[in-house]
Amino acid sequence: MSDENEVQDDYDYARARYYSLTEKGDEAIDLMLDLARESEHPRAFEVLSTMLKQNAEIADRLMELQKKKKEVRLTDNPQLPNSMTQNNVYVGSTTELQRMLHDRIDEKRTIDQDDSDDEDSED
Repeated sequence: MSDENEVQDDYDYARARYYSLTEKGDEAIDLMLDLARESEHPRAFEVLSTMLKQNAEIADRLMELQKKKKEVRLTDNPQLPNSMTQNNVYVGSTTELQRMLHDRIDEKRTIDQDDSDDEDSED
């Protein structure tokens, strides 16, 4: 149980840090935007674009943090998947299997022939 608490504490701390960085980044972007407008210097706009990119990366890191927390939770509590059967097993002899497959092929041929006969009769 303490491992679970440590993971939650670390997650909360990291999340709080990212939010703090985002807020400070927003303030810095506002100041840099004003400076870039007033000075109209290309370097100011370059710095502004870098700051915007870094702030967007922090948002991506927040999403990665969520994903990592879910992964940790899943590895700690493995559960059986609620999904369809992936593998099918045929219990019987190979002769029976061949007959079954042969019958299906014959049924498909019959259906295909019936469809082609219907098309011919429409003309």
